[in-house]
Amino acid sequence: MRVRRATEDDLDFLVSLLNQQDVEPFLAASRPRDRDSVREEIQESERAPEEKGIFVIEVPDGDGWAPAGTMAFTLANRRSRIARLGGLAVHPDFRGRRLSDEAAWIFQRHLIFDLGFHRLELECYGFNERAIRHAERAGFVREGVKRKAYERHGEWVDGVLFALISEDLET
Repeated sequence: MRVRRATEDDLDFLVSLLNQQDVEPFLAASRPRDRDSVREEIQESERAPEEKGIFVIEVPDGDGWAPAGTMAFTLANRRSRIARLGGLAVHPDFRGRRLSDEAAWIFQRHLIFDLGFHRLELECYGFNERAIRHAERAGFVREGVKRKAYERHGEWVDGVLFALISEDLET
């Protein structure tokens, strides 16, 4: 598998994935899912690759590659070199293969060793048990819970906070 920065050629795949019935409920409510907004995110990722990134997870497919998922980051704090991760979604046809774990390993190393981030942060909804298990398997440390921080699907839900620092990858 591989993880690469998204291009406009990925637009149809990304819009379709982000709007999947069993993907959308687990993404941040503020996550853009319409075609124009996703295109703008891709363009921002290309214009400022050290500040924002929309990436595609791909798997071998015959002589080429098939898109299987997505993940993203944004610059959270330039001086302290902190990136905020989000938008992890694997297409239902590719689930159960631990692609997200391998993709996270590749992504973490790219952000820390190639782009020079010191700290990677992520937050997921408390009801998203699959994302919580993934974060723990991927080496993130649970740092806390923001109690009933977000209104999602008509109810208040927790946000679970995780982080990984560069030293975590060096040990």
